[in-house]
Amino acid sequence: MAEPKAAAFVDTSVIVRYLTNDPPPLAERAASLLEGEEQLTLSEVVLVEAAYVLTKVYGVSREATVDALIELVQRRNLVLLHVPKPLALEALRLCRASGRIAFVDAFVWAQARHAGADTVYTFDARFPAQGLGKAFMP
Repeated sequence: MAEPKAAAFVDTSVIVRYLTNDPPPLAERAASLLEGEEQLTLSEVVLVEAAYVLTKVYGVSREATVDALIELVQRRNLVLLHVPKPLALEALRLCRASGRIAFVDAFVWAQARHAGADTVYTFDARFPAQGLGKAFMP
């Protein structure tokens, strides 16, 4: 018996076009896909890359970026690859509240929490510690 086929994946370029409306013809195509009924898979790597592109390339504020990604993640037709939506939303909120927590660190934090890890080894004093022990490497 064959394993069920995964939902189609969405790339960062589609997310960025959708959230920036740039350029409009591609943004319309992205909206048609993302606002449709088709079940789509969104990798957490795509969320992190989209956050980078929005803040560094487009100059979108960190708060507006987080708000846009939170709204996106909550779409009913999107499923996340490795982290449950509530934990991904919590990771995004960690980034919004503080410019100190990197998007990638927030999602490593979410993946560690989801995997049941109790410690993350890091040299980064800004790594989020909520719900985890943080062990600094000497």
